Amino acid sequence: MKRLKWCEACKQYTMKEQHCGSATKTPHPPKYTPDDKYASYRRQAKKEGIL
Repeated sequence: MKRLKWCEACKQYTMKEQHCGSATKTPHPPKYTPDDKYASYRRQAKKEGIL
């Protein structure tokens, strides 16, 4: 099943892997799991403004 992708360059949704000459990203958040190993890293990156 194909999912929507987000193009950072032109700020548009697309179904393609490449758009405007750059790779697209998934706009959907990762699935929640209570035993998330990387939650602390994501919170730290968000706090520092990286994400």
